[in-house]
Formats: sequence, C-alpha cells, structure tokens
Amino acid sequence: MYSEIILPMRALVWFVRLILFILLFGFAVKNDHVVDLHFFFGKQWSFQLVFIILVAFAVGALMGVTATITSLLRQRREISRLRKQLTRAERAAEQASNEAMRLPESS
Repeated sequence: MYSEIILPMRALVWFVRLILFILLFGFAVKNDHVVDLHFFFGKQWSFQLVFIILVAFAVGALMGVTATITSLLRQRREISRLRKQLTRAERAAEQASNEAMRLPESS
C-alpha cells in the first residue's frame, strides 16, 4: 500500500521538476540580452540578464537559508534548555514523592 502511494508521487514530483526546468530554460534563452550594471564612482559591468537574475536569486536563497538556520539553532538551544529544566523538575518531584512515602513509615 505504501509503495502504491509513493511511486505516483515520485513520478508527479519528477514531472513538476521537468516542467520547471523547461520553463526556466526557456526563460534563460529568451533573456540572453546584455545589460549594464552601474556601480558607484562610475564603475560599470556588462553581463547577461539571466546571469544577473540567477545571482540575485542565489543571494536571496542564501540569505533565506541563513536566516532559517539561525532561527532553527536558536529553537534547538531553547528546546535543550527546557528539556534539562524538565528533567530537573521530574527528579525533584520524584525525590519529594519518595520522601513523602518515607515519612509515614518513620512515624
């Protein structure tokens, strides 16, 4: 049953990837014009438009991944701290429970 679901999903994912690749390839072919990038102090570079778009996308993706990773690491540290705190609280509760059970015996 599991493979009956997974195989069509894999085929669908590969189909979507193929369509996306064809669309992006067509976009790159249609936008092969050379454009000028003007920087400060009169500096100027000429590149193909598709290359500039690719670099901008890569920089944006890298910034997004970096932001996600820092948030993820912060959450993991918080989870670790809370687990330690929970373990300490459980130990304290267990010790209090053991002491409460010992009290009636000594009376």
